[in-house]
Amino acid sequence: MSGTLTRLVRIHADDNVLVLTRSVHPGDAVELDGLRVTIGRPLSLGHKLAARDIAKGERILKYGLPIGTATAEIRAGEHVHIHNMRSDYLPT
Repeated sequence: MSGTLTRLVRIHADDNVLVLTRSVHPGDAVELDGLRVTIGRPLSLGHKLAARDIAKGERILKYGLPIGTATAEIRAGEHVHIHNMRSDYLPT
């Protein structure tokens, strides 16, 4: 797929993650608040991308609420999931 996908949603103004509203594939580009990011791996609907750089130890905010803590530095546009965050609610 060529071009830039703009199918991301910020659920709450305070969120530091954006949610995919459709699946993306390696090579697809997405727009994050004016920053164009190329996707490196397939991701499905509902997965999260960092809206900005997130420091290790920083809370991950979705719905305006903390859902987890970054276990590594996360760059803007990176996939945010159990490989780089710890859930505040479930053991991971």
